Amino acid sequence: MILAVCCAAATPAFAQEAAKQEAKETICFESRKGASEITKHEIKPGLPNVKCSPTTGATLWYGDPYDGTVPMGKMPLLDGIPEGKAVVRPRSEKLNLLGMCATACHNGVIPPGFPKHKKPVPIPTMESLLPEVKNLQHGRGRIWCLDCHHSTKRNMLVDHFGDPVSFDQPQLLCGKCHGDKLRDWRDGIHGKRIGEFVSTGKKRWFVCTECHNPHDVQDGARNKGFVQIAPESPPQLPNGMKDAKHESVHGIAH
Repeated sequence: MILAVCCAAATPAFAQEAAKQEAKETICFESRKGASEITKHEIKPGLPNVKCSPTTGATLWYGDPYDGTVPMGKMPLLDGIPEGKAVVRPRSEKLNLLGMCATACHNGVIPPGFPKHKKPVPIPTMESLLPEVKNLQHGRGRIWCLDCHHSTKRNMLVDHFGDPVSFDQPQLLCGKCHGDKLRDWRDGIHGKRIGEFVSTGKKRWFVCTECHNPHDVQDGARNKGFVQIAPESPPQLPNGMKDAKHESVHGIAH
């Protein structure tokens, strides 16, 4: 009798824990693996915030494209966008090495002092943590760590003026060298946005490092500038349709 009562009392707790574990396991990526990831949960009963591909683990569609976003910071020449209409998903808290870089190693104590120049020097510890740094493709050998990372505030990036830049706004850094891409990104030609279709609507903007790996920007031997994404199967046709000829007969009216 005592055993039965204990089991009955523990069952809801076990069920809740199992549900939590299941939710933790359902994580899919948005633009590239290791950059922008999202955990699946229900916005309301029957409506998930996101649907993940069972094949690749990529995001297929959003129940709420603004879930977990915050307003984008100040951007030059984007002052015309109404406040709150441009949002981004903050990534700083997901960067595992960020806290370590800021406090444990690069606080002026270990290694002693701060760099006196920006000339490249061997950094065995960083090369072991990030193997791609030893053969940094970004810049074709013309830049190194301190061209992008702030020399004293290692949890920040750095702009052309030497001012710190948040990891949540890497476009302010990338635009130093890639001005044409920054312009195209700003104008909606380059990059990715989701949200309301109208030009004045609310949109979630994807920032540079969500699509491009800054340490391996050429994607190894592919030398293409972005990480290749596995293709998805085409969507299933609605019930009763054998093929897609309907679209040829009934095209979009001009």
